[in-house]
Amino acid sequence: MVAFRRSILMSLLLLSACVGGERRDDAPPPPRPVAQRPSGPVTLPGQTPRDTQQCFADLSKAEVRFSPLPDRDYGSGCVVLGAVQLLDIGVPVAGLKAIRCPAARALVGWVRYGVRPAARQILGSEVVKIDSYGTYACRGIIGGGPRSAGRVSEHGLANAVDIGGFTLADGRRIVLERDWNSEDPQIREFLRIVHRSACKRFVTTLGPDYNAAHRNHFHFDMGGRPLCR
Repeated sequence: MVAFRRSILMSLLLLSACVGGERRDDAPPPPRPVAQRPSGPVTLPGQTPRDTQQCFADLSKAEVRFSPLPDRDYGSGCVVLGAVQLLDIGVPVAGLKAIRCPAARALVGWVRYGVRPAARQILGSEVVKIDSYGTYACRGIIGGGPRSAGRVSEHGLANAVDIGGFTLADGRRIVLERDWNSEDPQIREFLRIVHRSACKRFVTTLGPDYNAAHRNHFHFDMGGRPLCR
């Protein structure tokens, strides 16, 4: 059963890619959510794989508060395996839902060893909140072109997270859409450093320079081939 579930996940990962952030009036309409099973998700039986157990142990060692979630098949290719609900990673992150453990582990490392030190060193203030546009969502790819039509996003596997901005202890709020090309060189430097830091931790890191669908957020995921744009 575990091997079968892994086979399903690997097939889905080969088909999945990025999905963009929040809806705005001047943005193209996002694709319709993938039709989920009307009767609701099906909980998948089986033991927790060793790599997932190790990931849980890594989060515990890092003193991250989290709750493991049951493996579930939502239908239409949206399968969530080895996911957690992050409760406390040291900095509040708004908008988080289910996220696969390896992506959660990468997010924790990025916040602790990329975002927070960069804010202190470059901006002279602590990050007290991070705005997320979400993790799990059973939907297709946004902004991927004709080849992506009908494909399930990494968000449909709870294998991705979108980040839209940061709030600092001194009251400043840094927003990707407004500040990626800010007139303030320190803010520009901060955003580019945390972008490069994410590239070292996630398989895919996309930012505002990638395409119009990502102009207002960073997209991070752990699927497919390495990509840093």
